[in-house]
Amino acid sequence: MEERKQLERSLKPHWVWAVAFGSAVGWGCFVQPGAWMGQAGPLGAIIGLCIGALFMIVIGLSYGTLVKHFPVSGGEFAYAYASLGRIHAYICGWFLTLGYLSIVALNATALALMVKYLFPSVVKHLLLYTVAGWNVYFIEIVIASLALFVFCILNIRGGGLSGKWQFIFCLILAAGVLFLGISMSISPDTSFHNIKPIFKPGTSAISGILAMVAIAPWAYVGFDSIPQVAEEFNFSSNKALKLIILSLVAAGLVYSLMIFVTAMSAPWQSLSTSIWGTGDGVDEVLGHVGMFVLAVALCMGIFTGINGFIVSTSRLMFAMGRARILPQAFAKLHAKYKTPYAGIIFTCSICLLAPWFGRNALNWIVNMSSTGVTIAYFYCCLDAYKFFRWSKQSKGDRLIAPVKKAFSLLGILFSMAFLALLVVPGSPAFLNKPAWIALIIWIIIGTIFYIINGKTFRSIPKAEMDYLILGKESQTDNMASLEKTN
Repeated sequence: MEERKQLERSLKPHWVWAVAFGSAVGWGCFVQPGAWMGQAGPLGAIIGLCIGALFMIVIGLSYGTLVKHFPVSGGEFAYAYASLGRIHAYICGWFLTLGYLSIVALNATALALMVKYLFPSVVKHLLLYTVAGWNVYFIEIVIASLALFVFCILNIRGGGLSGKWQFIFCLILAAGVLFLGISMSISPDTSFHNIKPIFKPGTSAISGILAMVAIAPWAYVGFDSIPQVAEEFNFSSNKALKLIILSLVAAGLVYSLMIFVTAMSAPWQSLSTSIWGTGDGVDEVLGHVGMFVLAVALCMGIFTGINGFIVSTSRLMFAMGRARILPQAFAKLHAKYKTPYAGIIFTCSICLLAPWFGRNALNWIVNMSSTGVTIAYFYCCLDAYKFFRWSKQSKGDRLIAPVKKAFSLLGILFSMAFLALLVVPGSPAFLNKPAWIALIIWIIIGTIFYIINGKTFRSIPKAEMDYLILGKESQTDNMASLEKTN
């Protein structure tokens, strides 16, 4: 067998938590509260996102179980292979790659959008063209491209370095959110009356809440960065589940607090139609100081989103390259820094194209990518379900763990519910036509790619593939380890 390349164990627990939390709390936390209130009202938005966080924690239990026993790069890709085989592993990895790439691109363009809002006279120069009603300026392309270049270099120089900076960014973000929350609560210019009506008039409370629950896979995507970097833990993989839960709880609290901050600043219905309702509200109440803090917190959210998903995408592509479903260049490590530099460079290079297509066109892809992420959640829960038995009377040689099997089954049902909200006509979060077109195109590209590369992927002997993906020479070895550690 060819020697299996392996990543260095350089990530500390709080760095890994920061990768997950920072990826989950991106630009949307600071930009979208006005739009969310417009869908469900302040309390409806908070309830919906909190329910979504609880659902994601249930799904996260399956992740924590599998990370513990398969601490390898690739996350869902590796778990789908171990449980369902090569084709399902490829499907899962293909959709997840799209989801991660889209979020890197979206965060990069969000940085340009923020600068455009704060300093329009600086950005609105050199108009190039208009795409789907969005004016594309050369300066905003430069801003997004520069951010991608900086984080590309940071990630190539080491997983530990990017993890350390991720933690620093998260601390600054949390401090900014706390400042805004406290300042809005004690300001004489804010009022709890601004939060009324607590649900959107003309829409049932349940419908509004369901619309918010439906975006949970997008809002909280990032906690699954933890499985992607499991190979780089410098601590026991037993801690993975705790880190997943802590990252989701923290993300839910930050989302809720930013909705509260926005709703307190002015009658929320007047902010729900604004380009940046949160910015308008903070500027009105706290002035330049508040806007500075909000801008810094937003920058940190964008930075953690870009950095975290570059980490996740490159590790996923590293695992797929190691399995030879992607070119083996993705499985190579940097001679000095021991990082999967090909995946990092590829991710940033592809995302450099995003600012040229305009924000609205990119939103179509991002909306569709929620479907891909949800499919990955479904696979992970199904994989965990297959690893356990209900009782001794159950067939198979899996470990008897009825509680874990029950939670994984619940995760399957939640994942299917999330997917139904996106793809069933008439649901509150049904994908729009451009998103469906983008999804179909991605499926066609994936099918063509598999036809071209699938022969090599399928020809590798099973024992060798087990070794390349799972780090052990057979799934039997993994199951023996599973039973031993439980």
